[in-house]
Amino acid sequence: MPNARRQHQALCYTIEGLNSFGTVLYFTYVYFLLHDKFGFDDKARLAVAALLGLVYAFAAWQGGKFGQRHGNFTALKLGLGVMAAAFALASQLGTAAGQVVGAVVVSLGMCFTWPVLEALVSEGEEPGHVPHAVGLYNITWAITNAAAIFTGGMLKDAFGYRVIFYLPLAIVMTQLALTSWLEKIKLPAANKDSAPPPDAKRPPPARAKNFLRMAWLANPFAYVAINTLIAVLPGVAAKFHLSATLAGFTLSFWGFVRLATFVALWRWDGWHYRFRWLVTAFALLSFSFATILTATNLWVVLAAQAFFGAAIGLIYYSSLFYSMDASDTKSEHGGIHEAAIGLGNCLGPAVGALSLQFLPQAANAGASAVTGLLVVGFLGLFVIRKTAG
Repeated sequence: MPNARRQHQALCYTIEGLNSFGTVLYFTYVYFLLHDKFGFDDKARLAVAALLGLVYAFAAWQGGKFGQRHGNFTALKLGLGVMAAAFALASQLGTAAGQVVGAVVVSLGMCFTWPVLEALVSEGEEPGHVPHAVGLYNITWAITNAAAIFTGGMLKDAFGYRVIFYLPLAIVMTQLALTSWLEKIKLPAANKDSAPPPDAKRPPPARAKNFLRMAWLANPFAYVAINTLIAVLPGVAAKFHLSATLAGFTLSFWGFVRLATFVALWRWDGWHYRFRWLVTAFALLSFSFATILTATNLWVVLAAQAFFGAAIGLIYYSSLFYSMDASDTKSEHGGIHEAAIGLGNCLGPAVGALSLQFLPQAANAGASAVTGLLVVGFLGLFVIRKTAG
């Protein structure tokens, strides 16, 4: 591999990993801040999560289009600049409304980063190398994602809630410097003629598009579960009398399982365009999500997290792989992939909040309502598959 391409990849994955750590640290523990400092209960936190998901769904779609039209580096620097300003502002605000507005602005900025980063790691690659690039991308953000949840509680207990603003701000400033360096690297053109023979496992184009549609359906439902879970983590921690440090250690297990799943799927391609893998993951997603939120034994919660992490790992990997595989508009497809995530981030918490609003006395009303929503998505896979003929 030429030195320029090797340097380009190293910088891309470094920026991506930093982006994952900083944003996950902030968006996981801002819910603890809202709970501890402003008394937000599960319903209020779910409402905030739904708002942020709605913002992300629209803005990520536009962010992907912006990157495709105006250039990846213009979009990336714009997004990082907005995030830096938002972290600096939110660190000085002492009201609940101010913190919610700050989180919205961080979301807006973030929407210009992820679609572009997804495109940068695969653009310029020979077609046969795209799966490898996407695999490394998934592993990189999964490592720092899990690390942020695992260490975030410990950092908060050691330094207070200011760490969720100042550390991400420092990370964003580092990313801006690395982006300027990355922009100066001139990559050699990829040799399109050197692509390997067509993958025998890839179905005809019409059926391949159906897998993309199924993955685009499944992925937002995975984030229905993820964003609902993250929003109610303070309640789960309180149920088991966990400090922020222990909550981070205990309730991040699914993130490490997702990482292991990414590594396995990167090394083995037998799941490509195989319906049974996607549908099994969706079934496990629904079961494990309900178990995590309703179990009264911490060991059961840990066991359920193993299935949860494996399920969302395969679902997310499917969505991104099918979005990037042989695509010529990677930023725009990355934006659609991220917009689908935002839709799930909105829908799950919204359903959970509404169920708590109208059924406040029902035990596990939020968990039951969101699980029901996941079952609807599960059935939707079969509807889409049937259209393939």
